[in-house]
Amino acid sequence: METYDSTWVDAQVAQTAEVWHSSGRGLGRNARRFNAREQEEREAAYDEALQAVEKDLESAERTAMQPRIIASFARFSAKALDLDCAAIDLLVHDFLPAGTRLARWARRFDASLGMSEIIQAARNAWTACGLQPLLGARVDLTPSILGYSLLYPYSDNYLDDGDVRAETKLQFSRRFRRRLLGEKPPAADNRERAMWALIGLIESQYPRARFPQVFECLLAIHQAQERSIGQLHNRPTGTDAAWLRLSCAKGGTSVLADACLANGSLNPAQSRFAFEWGVLLQLGDDLQDVRDDMRRGSTTLFSRAAAGGRPLDALTGQLLGFSEKVGKRMEELPHGSPTLKKLLEMSWRSLIVRAVADSHEFFSPGFLHAAEQSSPFRFEFLRRRGNRLAGRAGLYASLFDALLESPRDSGGLPAREAVESIAAVSSST
Repeated sequence: METYDSTWVDAQVAQTAEVWHSSGRGLGRNARRFNAREQEEREAAYDEALQAVEKDLESAERTAMQPRIIASFARFSAKALDLDCAAIDLLVHDFLPAGTRLARWARRFDASLGMSEIIQAARNAWTACGLQPLLGARVDLTPSILGYSLLYPYSDNYLDDGDVRAETKLQFSRRFRRRLLGEKPPAADNRERAMWALIGLIESQYPRARFPQVFECLLAIHQAQERSIGQLHNRPTGTDAAWLRLSCAKGGTSVLADACLANGSLNPAQSRFAFEWGVLLQLGDDLQDVRDDMRRGSTTLFSRAAAGGRPLDALTGQLLGFSEKVGKRMEELPHGSPTLKKLLEMSWRSLIVRAVADSHEFFSPGFLHAAEQSSPFRFEFLRRRGNRLAGRAGLYASLFDALLESPRDSGGLPAREAVESIAAVSSST
């Protein structure tokens, strides 16, 4: 088995950077194009589904609401996204239940976790669950995926807090590293107590002696995060190549950890795909966050270009080209159905195209026109609906609560007291 130490990560970063630089800069030769009539039909399906959900939230009993909301989602997916029955079945019966189970358990584990933090954890869990079939396993929200997915809302949000001094963050990061190494540093506060318990949940599924790659991955993403803090603290001017390496290390090690937690161990082909998929998702997030990053003074490839007055056309085209290479890498994996692979490729392309719509002021008119033709929805429509929903936080909260309404059964997932007991036993063995 490979050892995921800093030498391995640095080599993988360099290899992935070569793939990035060799990627084309277009919208993709095989990208589907939508004419105005097709977009209008899909926008009508979008509004129909939204109205149905709003009506259900106002009138239906909570216990009857979930199947009706899911049915509306299935109709929307078929009409607006052109998903076939197999793809809808994957979403409705595998991925949506994994997300709702995580959210219900998170509420039991820590009632102070907010909706945005739980959704952040669910996004990671969906990535790990998407990896499971690609690695030959069935989709299942395991204790380790649960623990890892909830770890980083606790740590990331603290490390991203601009009011916390960099030195304080590094002190916390050192204690976090000791716990990942299997030591038992005393928790400084409730946040650390929760994190130590979640690491214990991972240890309960994957004993350290038998599954070394799991903990090497966790240490690798931790080191990437520390490097990020150090760079922000020192505030170097840097180069595009330096910021690319930082994004590669952070994103690649994150999904590498997802893959290890999904399967326990990886072969070289699986490791490389997981790492490159993580880089793709990280760069997609960087594009999504370009406006916020510029406001905070946080540097990425995309915020650096935009701050310098450069259109994001070339970088985004390169990201789309890179996504096609990651897709080819996924096709080489022997496991995973064609339906799943197509769904994953569609999801990450949609992430990029939607980010273009949201950050339209950073693109040339020609690029925007071409990108809009590859979207099922017109960009102005997406922005209007996004603004409408953003102004209706109560709708999101009601929908979130409705999907979480269920019997107390959490599908065998332990209560917090049990998790803390597991952590105590695991850390002592």
